[in-house]
Amino acid sequence: MRLFLRFLLKTIGFTLLVRLDRVEGLENIPEKGPVIFLINHIAFVDPIAVLFVASRDIVPLAKVEVYNYPLVGIFPRLWGVIPIKREEIDREAIRKALEVLKAGECLLVAPEGTRGEALQKGRDGAAYLAARTGAAIVPVAIEGTVGFPVFRTHERWEQPGAHIRFGSPFRFKPKYHRAKGESLHKMTDEAMFVLAGYLPEHRRGEYADLGEATQDTIEWL
Repeated sequence: MRLFLRFLLKTIGFTLLVRLDRVEGLENIPEKGPVIFLINHIAFVDPIAVLFVASRDIVPLAKVEVYNYPLVGIFPRLWGVIPIKREEIDREAIRKALEVLKAGECLLVAPEGTRGEALQKGRDGAAYLAARTGAAIVPVAIEGTVGFPVFRTHERWEQPGAHIRFGSPFRFKPKYHRAKGESLHKMTDEAMFVLAGYLPEHRRGEYADLGEATQDTIEWL
């Protein structure tokens, strides 16, 4: 089913609805083992663009409301997107996400839990999942997707398109495997600062001052 949906993305999504200008860092995607793709989220099409260009099959986490979108809501169901209730601890979503990672597969997570022009405070979910499974984290910086999706005849198509950059992979040190509380918050902030470092200044938001970044919990792969 995902192969068929990827075909639709290739033949429809990136020929009619979204212009893709540049992709960098595909060599940073681990060839095997569990991976969390940590993205900034500025437009509806961001996860779709990452699914299309990444070299591995990815299961996204997304707000439960995407299942109810008119017409397009069927595609998250077919893809197997994990729906998450954002205003509570969604134990069912956590269980499914852990299953994906323990099977050696990939997740896509927008750690802010919502879209925004610049990074907001990250939530601890991605750090929790990475710590419990030893999954690699690949930061994915997205730019140029504002205004999409649009039909190719729209004037937005003549302007610069999407730029997707895959950063260097890292994981959390083994001693943080059972981290919680303040340690988990620190892990989240350190991961968010890594992501911010790949973004232009106007997208860094809460993580604008890279001089505050630490890497105490991180080891590079």
